[in-house]
Amino acid sequence: QVHLVESGGGLVQAGGSLRLSCAASGRTASSYAMGWFRQAPEKEREFVSAISWSGGSTYYADSVKGRFTISRDNAKTTVYLQMNNLKPEDTAVYSCGATSRNARTLVAGSGVDYWGQGTQVTVSS
Repeated sequence: QVHLVESGGGLVQAGGSLRLSCAASGRTASSYAMGWFRQAPEKEREFVSAISWSGGSTYYADSVKGRFTISRDNAKTTVYLQMNNLKPEDTAVYSCGATSRNARTLVAGSGVDYWGQGTQVTVSS
């Protein structure tokens, strides 16, 4: 069992930055690939970014490439999403997910074994 807790959301003006954190707890948490997803009102949840358990491989949605950076700490139990140059269309509830499979499965939006509760990000224009 892996428990995920997100933090770092909030309200920011367009062009600003936020850093989201996802803390994973559980005996095998460090061996899970993890990713970020977001869901805007009346829209489907979409993939944002993912990172392998080692941190050696990262993946991004085209809409955030060059603006967002995913990373994980040395203990491999906390994953960060640094979001720069935020746009109003980035407004959504951001959730982290963990998978025991390859991080590439998260890109397809499938294979998530555990979800966090989500954190709201609001970008004003």
